[in-house]
Amino acid sequence: MIPQLQKVAWVDVPKPHATLTLRRDVPVPKPAEGEVLIKMECSGFCHSDLHNIYGDLPMTTHIAGHEGVGRVVALGPGTSSKLMDKRVGVKWLYSACKKCPTCKIRYTNCPNQNNCGRNVPGTFQEYMVSPADFVTVIPEGLKPEAVAPLLCAGVTMYGALKKLDRYCEKGDWVVLMGAGGGLGHLGIQIGKEMGYRVIAVDSESKKDICLHSGATAFVDLKENVEDKIKYISDGLGAHAVVVVVGLEQAYEQGAKLLRPLGTLVCVGLPHPDYHIPISPLDCVNKGYQVVGSAVGTEDEMQELLKLAADGKVSSAYEVFDFDDINDVMLKLEKYQVRGRAVLRIADVGASRL
Repeated sequence: MIPQLQKVAWVDVPKPHATLTLRRDVPVPKPAEGEVLIKMECSGFCHSDLHNIYGDLPMTTHIAGHEGVGRVVALGPGTSSKLMDKRVGVKWLYSACKKCPTCKIRYTNCPNQNNCGRNVPGTFQEYMVSPADFVTVIPEGLKPEAVAPLLCAGVTMYGALKKLDRYCEKGDWVVLMGAGGGLGHLGIQIGKEMGYRVIAVDSESKKDICLHSGATAFVDLKENVEDKIKYISDGLGAHAVVVVVGLEQAYEQGAKLLRPLGTLVCVGLPHPDYHIPISPLDCVNKGYQVVGSAVGTEDEMQELLKLAADGKVSSAYEVFDFDDINDVMLKLEKYQVRGRAVLRIADVGASRL
């Protein structure tokens, strides 16, 4: 039986150091045409969720979260019965119009998109609805807790590195700024599988996870990063630099690490008023490309899940109980979580509805 009421992590008003209220009186939504109802098993807790809850980014819903895994337990009118009882994932890109000129090229940049946990209710709840066309069907052999981080951090890195297909070849040097974090350690593994030689840049404390993830070389932020990377990469600099963290210093350093015809990929989000320090003269003389990347397509998501199923990509993560969500939020604020934080919303081993 599907209950009428459910437990959710509720934020009244996003603001600095807001706390979440675990409410048990929120109605279970009903799927509309083309939608599915999902009984959530777990959800990742991303730093972007923290920024939403704290009011750093625009949030117009009361329920955050965008890395959810669960079972389809009900179908809206006109929804394919093939999805019933399937384990699926819900991502940041909740929906896109798929009609505008942008969608015809790459729907992940749709100006009319909805985002899970930003302007539509997110994954920090026991039940949620989602458009059937935008859920990710997850192979049964993968653990839900291991998949959750791939639905945001993983596909974000996959989409960013996939953009290098136009500019780089196998064996090229790719620098990841902030390589030891939740996104970065996945990016190292993905980049390695794509055939790149990955140079990981981060603090000394992240050296082990970077090398364990498959980095060809590691550079400590306290070193002379520019000289060290040029020394490693044939004296010319990197073919590409992917800035994973939202730190201004990372962009300022990253722009100096490119060789001629190099590509800078923007993933991390500093303050909106910040501008990358690359002059038009350098872009003309050196042929630089600057590329932005927001998440990935469903095809890219499935390619990533195939790598995960084959044991070639895996996320470092810690699992926490849903009831401890405010403690998890404080740990994230203090960067005390190793890898990615995952909330256990329901017992994965429980019987299906």
